[in-house]
Amino acid sequence: MFRIRQVLDSIVPGNKSAIEQVQKILQQQFDLRQEDIDKIPDQLADPFKYRFRTYLFVAEGGKGVVKGFALLMHAPDLDFCYLDYISAAQQKTGRGIGSVLYDRVREVARELGVIGLFLECLPDDAALCHNAEILPQNAARLKFYERYSARPIVNTKYETPVTPGGDCAPFLVFDDLGLNTLLRRSQTRKIVRAILKRKYKDLCPDEYVNFVVNSFKDDPVVIRPPKYIQATTVQPIHIVSGEERIVLVVNDRHHIHHVRDRGYVESPVRIASILHEIEPTGLFIRTRPKKYAEKYIRAVHDADFVVYLKKVCANVPDNKSVYPYVFPIRNAARPPKELPVRAGYYCIDTFTPLNQNAFFAAKRAVDCTLTAAESLLHGHRLAYALVRPPGHHAERRVFGGFCYFNSTAIAAQFLSAYAKVAILDLDYHHGNGQQDIFYQRPDVLTLSLHGHPRFAYPYFSGYADEVGEGDGVGYNVNYPLPEELDGEQYRRTLKRALERILQFRPRFLVVALGLDPAKGDPTGTWRLTAKDFAENGRAIGALGLPVLVVQEGGYKTRSLGVNARHFFTGLWQSAMAALRGKNTHRAT
Repeated sequence: MFRIRQVLDSIVPGNKSAIEQVQKILQQQFDLRQEDIDKIPDQLADPFKYRFRTYLFVAEGGKGVVKGFALLMHAPDLDFCYLDYISAAQQKTGRGIGSVLYDRVREVARELGVIGLFLECLPDDAALCHNAEILPQNAARLKFYERYSARPIVNTKYETPVTPGGDCAPFLVFDDLGLNTLLRRSQTRKIVRAILKRKYKDLCPDEYVNFVVNSFKDDPVVIRPPKYIQATTVQPIHIVSGEERIVLVVNDRHHIHHVRDRGYVESPVRIASILHEIEPTGLFIRTRPKKYAEKYIRAVHDADFVVYLKKVCANVPDNKSVYPYVFPIRNAARPPKELPVRAGYYCIDTFTPLNQNAFFAAKRAVDCTLTAAESLLHGHRLAYALVRPPGHHAERRVFGGFCYFNSTAIAAQFLSAYAKVAILDLDYHHGNGQQDIFYQRPDVLTLSLHGHPRFAYPYFSGYADEVGEGDGVGYNVNYPLPEELDGEQYRRTLKRALERILQFRPRFLVVALGLDPAKGDPTGTWRLTAKDFAENGRAIGALGLPVLVVQEGGYKTRSLGVNARHFFTGLWQSAMAALRGKNTHRAT
């Protein structure tokens, strides 16, 4: 078993390992200069330097083992794609890897809207290749491509060796991707010149390039008739690859935290409502949560706070809840001895209960969020931690707002070990937790769109002048919004936030997704509709960043799932367009 995924860079560990394995395959199976093998990471990072946008696809098995790869080059200025390499690893041939990789390459080329796909293939003609041992291999490759109606261009000098007396120079093969494209001479000459100058600029002198280009005299260009397979084509298929689907990690223990007290809207039905709508879309791949050590929680929360939550929850009687009711504003340095009374020492409100399962449910939410975050390190582009209880109101040493551990901040801290991270909080209520945790840091940009604190929880934070401290000045951005707001007004502010993210140039984006900006939510006053959530998702996906979405608020269960479905559909569509290079605003 294997999955096909696109490798975008050499930054995250999973991508770096994949590139190293691809380079090893190139060393083993191709007669290449080491400098050409070593430049793959640079090709992915700098399309302007090489005048090709480079796409690397790997067939990846268990434990990240690369079983094959394809390197596709896109020239948007001339509307063509060039398949540089496609190969299975040693001992991996004959397992369908090449076919699946080529299917994927064709699909991407079609999505890019090019006139067709060009590639080179060694000749099956004994007059052009005098090495009788490799002629059968050459014929087998050409037969493979002919299944897709990809055949050599004839009546040209393309297969002329660069060095006089050389042997076995390649055919230029054209795959029209099932579009029945007629190649015009003038267009093809430009494409051939681009291939020779961009790919072989150090090997092909100008005289040779002009000689080959001018040999294309037919108009339209002539493609060799079928030689191996008559009147048969392989239709392009749609492959939903690993990185194209959204990794979905659901808190499978969220239901243990079921507070039945009147007015407690953070209920288990929220998860069921969302799953009911999003899973039938086929956009998600369900992944089991892994277990992570408490050190990841302690990286953002004070140790005494973590110990307190664990201890107090363990001592609450079954089916009982403890609510804070005494707050130590007079002497915060001397907490009460009794654990239930001490709740106010660590809490910011009177409606977030402590019970036997609060700690376990919150810890499992962290495990789920870290599992989703880690998937981004292995090449996935989108991940969704569908968790409860939420977390964005939990600060370094306090809980509140139904939140105990700040899963969003913990995931951002985890990802920040690899590169810069931006947190975009879209909950109706201010993301005070992330603000408190990262307030003095420049490597994590925190942004929050929320109801103005003069009328919206948590009331004491979220003002526009809270911009960070010390090294973190300028890296905390609040957008307090009016009590009455529709989707169009909201998007104007969202656009400003996304522009700030682009300026920051993060490697990862963590979205604290609140669905409580929705019309009719019992905890909010705004009027966003399903269409608005779709537009918001599209705007975020257009950034072209790997995105982790962490579920926060949203309490109108009748519309909760529909709004989530629209958000993720918009996010996915836009993110995939950006992945294919159709969007020019990529922040990577």
